[in-house]
Amino acid sequence: MIQEALQEIQRGSAEIIDNERIEKLLKAYFEEGKSYTVKAGFDPTAPDLHLGHTVLLHKLATFQKYGAYIQFLIGDFTAQIGDPTGKSETRKKLLPADIAKNAESYKEQVFKILDPEKTEVVFNSEWINPLGASGMLELTTTFNVARMLERDDFEKRYKGGISISISEFIYPLLQGYDSVHLNSDIEIGGTDQKFNLLMGRHLQRAYETGKEQAVLMMPILEGLDGIQKMSKSLGNYIGVEDAPNDMFGKVLSISDELMWRYYELLSAKSIKEIEVIKAGVADGSLHPKKVKEDLAQEITARFHSQEAAAEAKAEFNNVHAKSQIPTDMDDFELDGPLWIAKALQECKLEPSTSQARRDIKQGAVKIDQVKVLDEQLQLESGAYVLQVGKRKFARLKVK
Repeated sequence: MIQEALQEIQRGSAEIIDNERIEKLLKAYFEEGKSYTVKAGFDPTAPDLHLGHTVLLHKLATFQKYGAYIQFLIGDFTAQIGDPTGKSETRKKLLPADIAKNAESYKEQVFKILDPEKTEVVFNSEWINPLGASGMLELTTTFNVARMLERDDFEKRYKGGISISISEFIYPLLQGYDSVHLNSDIEIGGTDQKFNLLMGRHLQRAYETGKEQAVLMMPILEGLDGIQKMSKSLGNYIGVEDAPNDMFGKVLSISDELMWRYYELLSAKSIKEIEVIKAGVADGSLHPKKVKEDLAQEITARFHSQEAAAEAKAEFNNVHAKSQIPTDMDDFELDGPLWIAKALQECKLEPSTSQARRDIKQGAVKIDQVKVLDEQLQLESGAYVLQVGKRKFARLKVK
C-alpha cells in the first residue's frame, strides 16, 4: 500500500528532494494513523485560476488521499512584494484591496478539488506582520547576498544592470519562513520555484525546528498549443471558471499527444487505469477521440457538474459533429452598414479588427455557416450568425 501511495504521489513530478522523508511519513500514516502536513503557497495576483494552477491542487488532493493535512497558504503579505521568480524586472505592487478580493476568489475555487475537512487556509500576513523590524532583521541574517545572487533570474538581472529591489531578496526568505511558522513536513511547487522551496528547508534548519521539509516539484503544464506554458496572457488557457461548453470544447481541442500529459497531471484516474486506457488506444480497441471526450467530461464535471458536462458534450456534438449552430449564444444589435471586421470585434468574437482580418484571410470566419472571403465586406440591415473558428458564435442584428 505504501508503494502504491508513493507511485501516485510521485506521478508526474519533475523532482523530489528527500523522498525518504515522504516514505517515512506515509509509513507512519499507514501503520500508526499519524497525519502529516503538506504546504503549498499561492500569491493571489489574479482573481481566477486556470488548469495550469490546478496541477498543484491535484497533487495536494493525492496527498490528502494518503493521510495529509493541507496547508493552503495564501500569500497576502508576500503578494505585496511579488514573486521575482522568472521576472526580468521588479514587479508592480498589488493593492491590499485587490489581494483580498483575489484571495476570496481562490478560496472558492480550490475546494472544487481539495477536501475542505483536510485543508487549512492560512494567510502569511498573520505571522509576518507580527515579526516587526527586529524579527525581519533576524530573518535577513540567515542568508547572504552572494548566495542570493546565485539564483538564475537574479544573476541575469545583476549582470545586465537591471534593478533588483531589496524586497525581492526578502521574498524567498519570507516564503521559507512560512515553512518555519507552519512547521511543514512537505512543500510542493512548480519547477520554477526550486530556489524558494529549498529556502524552507534552509530556514527550518536555521531556526532549529527539528525537521527539514521534503520538497516535491511539479512541471509547468503546457497550454492548448502544446508548446508554451498555460497562460492567460498567451490565450492558451482553460479557466477554472470557464463555462462548461467552453471548457469541454477547449479540452477536446488539444492534440492526442498532449492528451496523455493532461491525463497524467489533471485526471483523478489512477496510474493503472490510465495504463489500461493507453493500451486500448495502442491496440485499437479505444478511439483517441473517445478517450479525449472522457477526459473533457471528467474535467468539466469537476468544476461544474456531471449534468453540465453531459450537456456540454451533447452541445459540442450538436455544433461540431452535425455542423449545426449552438442554441445558446450572445445577442448583439448594431447600426449598419457595418464592416465585418468591426462587427466581429463589437460582438466580442475578436480582440481587434486586425486579428479579425487575419482570421478572415485564414478562412476561420463564417456568416450563417458560409465562409467569409471578403475582408472588406459591409453588413447591411438584417440578422446574422457570426462564427470564428469552431467555438465562437454570436447572433447579430444590424439595424
